[in-house]
Amino acid sequence: MTSTRLLPHLALSRRSHDRLGVRRSDDAWLAERWADPKTRVLVIRGNRMHAADGQPTWVSPADAPDGVRTLLGQHDGHTYFAVIVDDKETGPEWVGLRAVVANLLADPAHAPLVLHAIGLAEWHLVTKHCPRCGASLTPRAAGHELHCPDCGRTQFPRTDAAVIMAVVHGEPGTAEERILLARGAGWPEARFSTLAGFLEPGETLEDAVRREVDEEVGVRVGDVEFFGNQPWPLPASLMLGYIAHADDMTLHLDPDEIAEARWFTRAELAAAYDDGTLLRPFGVSISQSLVEAWLGAAIS
Repeated sequence: MTSTRLLPHLALSRRSHDRLGVRRSDDAWLAERWADPKTRVLVIRGNRMHAADGQPTWVSPADAPDGVRTLLGQHDGHTYFAVIVDDKETGPEWVGLRAVVANLLADPAHAPLVLHAIGLAEWHLVTKHCPRCGASLTPRAAGHELHCPDCGRTQFPRTDAAVIMAVVHGEPGTAEERILLARGAGWPEARFSTLAGFLEPGETLEDAVRREVDEEVGVRVGDVEFFGNQPWPLPASLMLGYIAHADDMTLHLDPDEIAEARWFTRAELAAAYDDGTLLRPFGVSISQSLVEAWLGAAIS
């Protein structure tokens, strides 16, 4: 199996910036950093950012509008903020994360900063009132907390764990080993990918892998190996990749979720990509990394 360190699609998970959590309530330090013209700011309107040529636009503090000022951290000697504005975006240059996420792979140093900013913006967009008493919430800690002035309860950003897995069967590394790929209901005929699903309350990640595979394709999974993880704030997820070793290859599909599922040897999968029988996966998802690591070759 190819080392995950060699897969560029995991660049979104690499450590890039120091989040400086201890500085989030240091008003004097925050003001000093904001006054530095080298500081960079990503302006987000709702959950959309300004972009040019497919890349997010960073501006100086002097060019940033008023809004919720959130500290992202420091990288390479520069301090980074996001300013979240409630009003709607204006013009086609204001785009959501999906419009730029593929291009972030070309800029792995700044990709985690953008994902951090959009994750906070999505949280601010949907978290306006205290879930305990209904009062309006007030940002603090440089945008990383929302405080209720009535009951005193503090809200923190939420992340939903999602498992995504390459289901395999057979002796690892042999010509007979197979990988299971599936086509979701409503997907194009040739679009196959790995299985995925969300963690449920009180469940381990490994059991979530086993349950999702069983529910979607009826395959029983034994051993589960961690592969890697990827931030995915669309709107608020962390994707945790696994290799799931199937006990057998019998399929019983859930038609509401899965239109088609197939087992492939490495030779069959490579040939299907080469002749166009299968569409190549999107280049930004950890799904491609899972498939490439198993296949032992790039498929982009």
